[in-house]
Amino acid sequence: MSKIDINPIVLCGGSGTRLWPLSRVSFPKQFLVLSGDDSGKSLFQQAIERINLIGDSELQIGQTLVVTNEDHRFLVLDQLRELPNIHATLLLEPSGRNTAPALTLAALQAMTEKSDPILVITPADQTVKDSATFTKALQECTKVVASDGDKKTIVILGITPTAPETGYGYIQRNDNVGPFGEFSVNKFVEKPNLETAQSYLDNGHYFWNSGMFVLHASTWLSALKEYRPDIFDMANKSWEAKTIDQTGTVSFARPDKALFNAIPSESIDYAVIEKCPGSQFSVKMVELNAGWNDLGAWDAVWQVGMQDEQGNVIVGDAMLSNSRNSLVHASGRLVSAVGVDNLIIVETADAVLVADRANSQDVKNIVLRLEAQNREEKNLHRKVARPWGWYDSVDEGERFKVKRIQVKPGASLSLQMHHHRAEHWIVVKGIAEITNGDQVITLHENQSTYIPQGQTHRLANPGTEPLEIIEVQSGSYLGEDDIVRFEDSYGRS
Repeated sequence: MSKIDINPIVLCGGSGTRLWPLSRVSFPKQFLVLSGDDSGKSLFQQAIERINLIGDSELQIGQTLVVTNEDHRFLVLDQLRELPNIHATLLLEPSGRNTAPALTLAALQAMTEKSDPILVITPADQTVKDSATFTKALQECTKVVASDGDKKTIVILGITPTAPETGYGYIQRNDNVGPFGEFSVNKFVEKPNLETAQSYLDNGHYFWNSGMFVLHASTWLSALKEYRPDIFDMANKSWEAKTIDQTGTVSFARPDKALFNAIPSESIDYAVIEKCPGSQFSVKMVELNAGWNDLGAWDAVWQVGMQDEQGNVIVGDAMLSNSRNSLVHASGRLVSAVGVDNLIIVETADAVLVADRANSQDVKNIVLRLEAQNREEKNLHRKVARPWGWYDSVDEGERFKVKRIQVKPGASLSLQMHHHRAEHWIVVKGIAEITNGDQVITLHENQSTYIPQGQTHRLANPGTEPLEIIEVQSGSYLGEDDIVRFEDSYGRS
């Protein structure tokens, strides 16, 4: 008997604004380590590993398809390199158009690899405590889909509710259980108020919508053509005009930018799934009771964290006294709290958040104010990841900025120049190969050089260990946009 072909789909968009200041546009929550376990893996890495564990004697796992933003491709690559047994293709969106266009790209790509595989779709930013139960539930979902020869079935994981949660959408199921433990879905309901959520909890037929779906690639495309042909047409056109390149064993697929940006922004649920109950497309639900959490706000991070006897969750260098039921996340400094209850305290190098746990959803209001004031703290950390390594803006004042820069072994920055600033480079660790105008020089620890304003230059690490330098910038304008790239290994010139 031939195996059932499966493509794991990981939707890796979103900015996680409710987890500011740790989650930012350039480094959103799915790439953070937040789940409270000791694996040291990010939410994205955990999602990749979980979904790849569902293969068995009947289910053949194929290429993992990761749909993410073009700007995050190197974060994804770096984290995939730590998962050596995962083979992935990255589908790079030029802008966020919500999950319906993202899944459409994945379905189109999957059908180029196999005739019509089953797609197992998960967001990248959830956590699950009981992996074995999760695996079993997804296998059941997949077998429900595989048993439908007409390919009209969509199966969703419904989370067993544990509280009258007002932040989730709900699924109402009927009483008739199928051969794989599945139920038919009567309807989907929006996020309720507290009284309605309590009635759902008491009823016993309502489950949280996990956002995890299983269906044939052709089923998604057929349903999208039925309910949102505008999204299908534009997504298909952008995909037909795609470009493909490769980095090592990972392929990049890029839809046409102008065509993709013209696609209406819509979620999987609103575009298709909520319209399907009672239609030609049958919607089933398999229950999941496995300690699931979508980590939508800091209160959720506290819930899944390792709580001490006083109910406190501490990450990093923190000291609490006479305090209860609080989360303290210290990134770089000692954080202390005395006599506090139910607080969220998050410290980063350039921002500190203090919030009542009950109001942690409202962190988004601070992010909106940062955006309105065009402040960098919305988008960037002080320490910024780059494809070649990272930089940390250590100090800044009038006409000067100091950065600590690390370059990976074998990596290099672009060949570039600046109109408004000069730079002094001091090597503190490793070996630097420096292009400075017409000269190429090699510097070792404690050696330095000067890059005049307007000079073409490049920094590279020819060694096998990380290179670290201190960069001192001086000039009339020190913004990150004062850069002209002539050559770049990462497609940015």
